[in-house]
Amino acid sequence: MSIRLSDLGQVYLVCGKTDMRQGVDSLAYLVKRQFELDPFSGQVFLFCGGRKDRFKALYWDGQGFWLLYKRFENGKLTWPNDEHEVKALTSEQVDWLMKGFSISPKIKSTKSRDFY
Repeated sequence: MSIRLSDLGQVYLVCGKTDMRQGVDSLAYLVKRQFELDPFSGQVFLFCGGRKDRFKALYWDGQGFWLLYKRFENGKLTWPNDEHEVKALTSEQVDWLMKGFSISPKIKSTKSRDFY
């Protein structure tokens, strides 16, 4: 089963390493305090830990928070390092991330496109 996070609302990637032991309240507070965004806005916020093989998604559906957790069995995510930044993702970038690809394509030649 696959969940299309971009169907829920705007998806934001919280850059840098997040303590993955944090729960709903701590992650919502981080979104509000550090990035001045509203965790109750119906937007999706993604957080990644130091191992870069898993991430959490925080989402408010109007009645309560959802905290989703995904772990990749093979490979690691390419996650931006600037801990003071949050990036709004396109639906295409969200799809890439869900498949384990980088959110930024790296073009190796004019004939092919690969992700790193």
